[in-house]
Amino acid sequence: MNLDYTHDLQICLDTLKKGGVILYPTDTIWGIGCDATNEKAVDRIYQIKKRNESKSLIILVPDESYIQYYCNDKTDSIFDFLKNVQKPTTIIFKNANNLPKNLINSDGSIGIRIVKDEFCKKLIKNFGKPIVSTSANISGSSSPQLFTDITAEIKNEVDYIVEYRQEETIISEASSIIGFNQDGSINLIRK
Repeated sequence: MNLDYTHDLQICLDTLKKGGVILYPTDTIWGIGCDATNEKAVDRIYQIKKRNESKSLIILVPDESYIQYYCNDKTDSIFDFLKNVQKPTTIIFKNANNLPKNLINSDGSIGIRIVKDEFCKKLIKNFGKPIVSTSANISGSSSPQLFTDITAEIKNEVDYIVEYRQEETIISEASSIIGFNQDGSINLIRK
């Protein structure tokens, strides 16, 4: 397995800066991603996935400091909760901002996950902005658990496919998705 992702990292950065779309490993399943602040790139992901824009996408950030720029929610209790969670978890924040309209849900919310994967963290930190992450499949199809499960239809539509971790045979799962109710209680959306 190729453990050096320096080459992949540089090509991903160049691709994202040009408004391109990448196919990349995350801390969960393989994802299709782009610059989360680029409306045209986000639109292209909807087209690749043949996904209705009413079904919003999530964004990945490398640490807590990014979240306050992209949402207006109070985050202290959320960060306390995340410290005790082992499984990758996407949080639905109710008051998204500084993101294109086609990325924000119609109710004004956005799903954000702080990644733990080293490659993703370095990619996002070096890029300086969040990136979109959505499963590498056509909308309505099963999410691929391994790189080899990703269809040629998806691979042919992206601008760059990361080589790092393509050989892995460990089955991956999507993240949990939770929201927080007004009273601070947790609303489990996907286990």
